[in-house]
Amino acid sequence: MKIAIVGAGAIGGFVGAKLSLAGEDVTFMVRGANLDAIRRNGMKLILEDGSEQIASQAKASDDYRQVGQQDLVILALKAHQLEAVSHELHHLLGPETAIVTMQNGIPYWYFYKTGGALEGSRLKMVDPTGAVGEKIPSSRVIGCVVYPASELVAPGVVRHFEGERFPLGELDGASSERVLQISATFIKAGFKAPVLDDIRSEIWLKLWGNLSFNPISALTHSTLVDICQFPLTRELAAALMTEAQTIAHKLGISFRVPLEKRIAGAEKIGKHKTSMLKDVEAGRALEIDALVGSVIELGRLTATPTPQLDTVYALVKLLGKTFEEERGQLQLRRVA
Repeated sequence: MKIAIVGAGAIGGFVGAKLSLAGEDVTFMVRGANLDAIRRNGMKLILEDGSEQIASQAKASDDYRQVGQQDLVILALKAHQLEAVSHELHHLLGPETAIVTMQNGIPYWYFYKTGGALEGSRLKMVDPTGAVGEKIPSSRVIGCVVYPASELVAPGVVRHFEGERFPLGELDGASSERVLQISATFIKAGFKAPVLDDIRSEIWLKLWGNLSFNPISALTHSTLVDICQFPLTRELAAALMTEAQTIAHKLGISFRVPLEKRIAGAEKIGKHKTSMLKDVEAGRALEIDALVGSVIELGRLTATPTPQLDTVYALVKLLGKTFEEERGQLQLRRVA
């Protein structure tokens, strides 16, 4: 398959390298140091055991028009980065091109083909202007939930820590030819990619942990096991998850894992830093709107109070604002 990976960070680099090594025609859509490194050396993948593989056949480009139409486009950016690339994405889309979305949190397409009173609603937290939904048609989308943990350790170099599961699903739950083909392609590359008939419930299961542990870790600089073993933060995580579960139930979502078991699973991971904590340490923008803000918005749409989520959201938004101001001041000093 001709596959374009939009973004070559921790997950995009991992997925693209494995697909390329399995013989797929992979192009990374990237800029800057990543672009130069992949063009020069391919995409290097450091495995759990420390061994290395190099996807030397993988290509890299920043010119969507030149790359042209693909069989599959994988969006491996964070939710708040989608709008920036949405205006160029049409150059990659042919009549049958499918798009796999790999964002954490509630996706922009959530209310596509759900039926009911909220059918077609736009979530402003993840698509503020409507450009994402307009430029990245939901009819092309295959939902995906990302479970592996990896890290971009240098331009063109990804270290994989654990996990290989990428559940996939059509937004209407159908077992279409395209989702089965994409699943087979992922499996050939060494991933576990079951086709689910309810991808939204799987999204909520992953989000359940993200909306609680990510912001708590960002605010406290603590790892998963620290949060779970400290009684006050364990209680706070459970409260956040309970508010989210109430909203999800109103939207027809069922959780296949009990709340306490979900917390226990996070505790077993140990001294793991969440992606949001890593973003805090690097001074990067925080994906709080997709992980928490979108759930609060769903709370408003379903008339569900979210006092704990509101509080945590406000604190992390202020933290993000502080980082943004510091980055701006740093830029001004560099110019001066």
